[in-house]
Formats: sequence, C-alpha cells, structure tokens
Amino acid sequence: MNKPSAQDLLQFALDAAWQAGRITLGYFQTGVRANRKADNTPVTIADRQAEQKIRQMIGERWPEHGIHGEEYGRSPTDSPYTWIIDPIDGTKSFISGVPLYSTLIALLDGDKALLGVIHLPALQETVYAVRGGGCFWNGRRARVSAIDKLEDAVVLCSEMERQGEYGRQQAWQRIVDSTYVQRTWGDGYGYALVATGRAEIMVDPGLAPWDAAPLQVIMEEAGGTFTDWQGHPTIHAGEGIATNGLLHEQVLSLVKGKE
Repeated sequence: MNKPSAQDLLQFALDAAWQAGRITLGYFQTGVRANRKADNTPVTIADRQAEQKIRQMIGERWPEHGIHGEEYGRSPTDSPYTWIIDPIDGTKSFISGVPLYSTLIALLDGDKALLGVIHLPALQETVYAVRGGGCFWNGRRARVSAIDKLEDAVVLCSEMERQGEYGRQQAWQRIVDSTYVQRTWGDGYGYALVATGRAEIMVDPGLAPWDAAPLQVIMEEAGGTFTDWQGHPTIHAGEGIATNGLLHEQVLSLVKGKE
C-alpha cells in the first residue's frame, strides 16, 4: 500500500473534525445530561457519539491505523500511525452552553505528531497544521504574535485552581504578576488563541495524551513553542506550556523561580 500524503491525511482529519463537531452542535445548549467519570470530569452522549463517528471514519479510510481516544481507549496496531482523539475538549464549557470547546485530532507517526487539528464547532473556527506545511486558521496562514515583553502579554489557563493541585501555584502566580492580562480562556481554545496571535502564553499543569497530541505541531508551525514545564519540546510529559516563542525563555525563568 502506498504511503498516504500528509495533505491527504490532513484533509481527512479536517473532515473528521468537522463531522464530529456537527454531532456536538446537535446537543449544544440543549441541556444535555452529563455523567461524571471516575476522575470527576463530565462526559455526555455528544462526547461518545462524536468519538464514535471519528473512529468509524478512520476504520473505513485507514483501517490499518491505530486509534487512541479519550472515551473508548486504544485500538492497537502494527502501523506507525496512530490517531489521537478528544471528541470534546472543554466538556465543562460544553455542558454550560459556553462555545469555547473544541474537537481535537492528531495523527502520530511513531511518537511525534505529523498533524494536528483544533476545531471549534460553535465558533466556526479551525486551527490546524501539518509538520513542515505551516499553520492555518480557517484557511489563512496563522502566526503567533510579535509581543516580546511579558508586561504586554496575555496569559491563559483552563482552571486557576488546578495550578495548586499540581504544585504549580507559586510559578503561576509569578506569571500572573509579570503579565498584562490573565484569562481562563483555556482548553484547546487557549492554544488556538496563542497560535493565531490573540494571546501569548497558555499554561497547563496537567494534560492527558488526547489533550496534548495536536498542540506541538500547531504551535511550532505557527512560529511558537510547545514544551513541558522544563522547556523540553514534547507532547508526552503530561503538562504543557505554549508561547509565541519570543517569550518562551522568560516564561521558563518564571516557572523555575528565576525572576
């Protein structure tokens, strides 16, 4: 079998994210019931149906590929390709009727993402990248901002109290004290904002594999950075910091307590 082109894979990922997003919109702002999983995070029928749709599409188009999704786990394979799926990233926003949720899809070639998609169905925005091919926002080229001073920067997180849960409260407070605007426009939406130049920094003390998988390729192709809290570029650390690149070292200095 011929090796698929990166662009074919990207177009497939964009279509899968759009179709899954349409499913989520059918339940959005309807008062859909949420159950709580073992880790106390919410899940809905929309999460499950959206992931099922993506899995179905992968099985029909790329049956030899592996799959790792938030709701239905791993489908192992001998292929070097594995699709990573988060059908609704930001389910708390989703069940609250807030449009800042996303569908995340990445394709790993080995342990590194070949492509990543952040699709925001309720906002009709999609930010996506394929390695070596640039980052795009609704079809136009996306770039990080040119802000190079922390005192002018917008910093984002998903939930402020989570910083303390992971022992990052002091580091977070140093970032807060050093930046201009702080907001909880988080989850995948926060990374989309950094990649498109609408914010400069996004910090996550805890990330699941399906949360992190699309982020490094998107941020790097947009001219920014995505690393762990020690500055290593990886999606496998269970944590993440995204920046516009110009502020990366300054943020790491704050995180490490070197003010």
